[in-house]
Amino acid sequence: MNNIITLEKLQNYFSVTGKALALAKEAFDPQRREQAADFFQMAQSYFDDARHFFEEKKDAVLAFAALNYAHGWLDAGARSGLFRVDDTTLFTVEGTNTTVQY
Repeated sequence: MNNIITLEKLQNYFSVTGKALALAKEAFDPQRREQAADFFQMAQSYFDDARHFFEEKKDAVLAFAALNYAHGWLDAGARSGLFRVDDTTLFTVEGTNTTVQY
């Protein structure tokens, strides 16, 4: 059973979500820029919260939860077309592999 949040796992989630944030930031749908910016800001805020929980509070569980929320906002934005991305390793978008690889 894999029910422990290891430092390695947490660092991997930070890395994957950080890469997804960087891609999404440059991929706003120009027709829905305001909505895309709102989704992106929510994702960025949760990512920043994760850093705070991990670095300042030393709370890996809350950091892990915040990272999952951050990536959820990114995936929702990608699936709804707010972010024009096609990387199926970072986003759950249509393609041959629709699972984010952590």
